[in-house]
Amino acid sequence: MTQSSTRLVMGTRGSPLALAQARQFARQLESVHENLVVEEQIIRTTGDKNQQSSLPAIGGKGVFTLEIEAALLDETIDFAVHSLKDLPPDLPDGLMLGCIPKRESASDVLIVRESCEQPHPEIEGWDVSPLLWYFLREGARVGTSSLRRRATLLYLRPDLEVKEIRGNVDTRLRKMHEENFDAIVLAEAGLRRLGLADEHRIETPQGRCNLHRFSDWDSVPAPGQGALAIETRANDNRVLDLLRTLEHNDTRREITIERAVMRALQAGCSTPLGVRATSDETEKVRVLARVLSPDGKLKVEVEREFRFADNAEHIGRDVAKELLRKGAQELLP
Repeated sequence: MTQSSTRLVMGTRGSPLALAQARQFARQLESVHENLVVEEQIIRTTGDKNQQSSLPAIGGKGVFTLEIEAALLDETIDFAVHSLKDLPPDLPDGLMLGCIPKRESASDVLIVRESCEQPHPEIEGWDVSPLLWYFLREGARVGTSSLRRRATLLYLRPDLEVKEIRGNVDTRLRKMHEENFDAIVLAEAGLRRLGLADEHRIETPQGRCNLHRFSDWDSVPAPGQGALAIETRANDNRVLDLLRTLEHNDTRREITIERAVMRALQAGCSTPLGVRATSDETEKVRVLARVLSPDGKLKVEVEREFRFADNAEHIGRDVAKELLRKGAQELLP
């Protein structure tokens, strides 16, 4: 490091996906700031240490962020890179989202073992996604660690056997074969960041899998899904000035709406809540929000359109109020 170099320490979890997305951000940041050097520090979180229990059982909120935020507050690191959907709706005092880069895909994807794919006839009376009824046999075994995805799968296909599956992407792909799952559901953004979603299939040592993307309507994404959250200390202007060069304003407004809905409902990342805000060239933003009962039998949803220039926090609160008016409180834990 030269005498004129600026050094920042970046905190991240140690999973292959966490490292991939953190290193991609670090390279982007270094590319726009001459003589900037970003060093990484891997921090194990509660969610990383306990891979056996379900996320609600080990606390739900903050299980992938608390230890990293402690390192920010004691100034061990200068900034942290998170998957934004892992962040609780409210941050600790003294911390802020210093940068929201442009979002990757927000979609969920169904990953099906090629040997298990088989058409299944549409069944009258089901609210069935063509993706799900066509590629999965009746009673298919599907893995997910997300209560939202579990509820969505059961809402679309109540015949499915939906089971808990945890671990990083490689671990889940391995478990899919070893534990006899027909399919698993993951975020497309993570697969892209790992270089696994460029084609419509994944080759694993255990066999080939095919990828099928859900529409946002079939599986409403988690608030902030596909986006990165760059968290730092609110009073650290030196770091904030460097981070803001990678800020993406449209993504910031979209995720502000999504997280405002989550905050108003007092929901965490383990709640069966999906919210997706999308903008277009007409300067309007469309918001789709859905709350499901854990068994997928009941749903409350809101679809609204707003002017993109409107206050993002107010938009989110308005959507949450409408969800509550329609009975969402009865479905929330």
